[in-house]
Amino acid sequence: MRRKGGKAHGREFKVRYYPVFLDIRGKRCVVVGGGGVAERKVLALLDAGAEVTVISPELTEGLEALKRAGRISHSERKYRSGDLEGAFVVIAATSDMDVNRRVSRDAGNIPVNVVDVPDLCTFIVPSVVRRGDLTIAVSTSGASPALARSIREEIEELYTEDVGVLLQHLAVVRKDLAPPERRTRILKRLGSRDVLEILREKGLQGALRHIEDILAHSG
Repeated sequence: MRRKGGKAHGREFKVRYYPVFLDIRGKRCVVVGGGGVAERKVLALLDAGAEVTVISPELTEGLEALKRAGRISHSERKYRSGDLEGAFVVIAATSDMDVNRRVSRDAGNIPVNVVDVPDLCTFIVPSVVRRGDLTIAVSTSGASPALARSIREEIEELYTEDVGVLLQHLAVVRKDLAPPERRTRILKRLGSRDVLEILREKGLQGALRHIEDILAHSG
């Protein structure tokens, strides 16, 4: 079983998680559980390109549809020790705490998340906002997932889908800029808070016009 804290130089300390984004494309990720929570975890893993195996006697309609479409592998039974062999990431999303504890223990050095039980986790999953290439992760280190969701909702209102479109445009501009000394100067202006403020006040077209104006006067 994992512990939330430990000792350093004789002093107790609370876990401070190390934020990281994982490349799980093509990696085997195992989800134990077949309910609604498991379905949400599976969808997030698939969105990141993972090869997902679900272990559960039963599946939600959504997971059944993914199985029929060949998007997930399914072991139609209860969890067994040995099911985690070769896994890159493991998520336990069952309502049976005995099973969750076994999964956590069996994971060994494989990163494991037991939903809503930080003590059994070696990693936790933040509340996430995605806007195209922009990803914002919010975590309360397990103290209050509900508050993390509320903060995420505020961020979703602050940064609309237009930010994702703006980023696509900036990515194209970035590739076309040369020479390096000009590139650095212009990119700094294009990434300033002014661009975000114009996006909020004048919308996407206003922000794009501002970018074109910067490019036109930066020769």
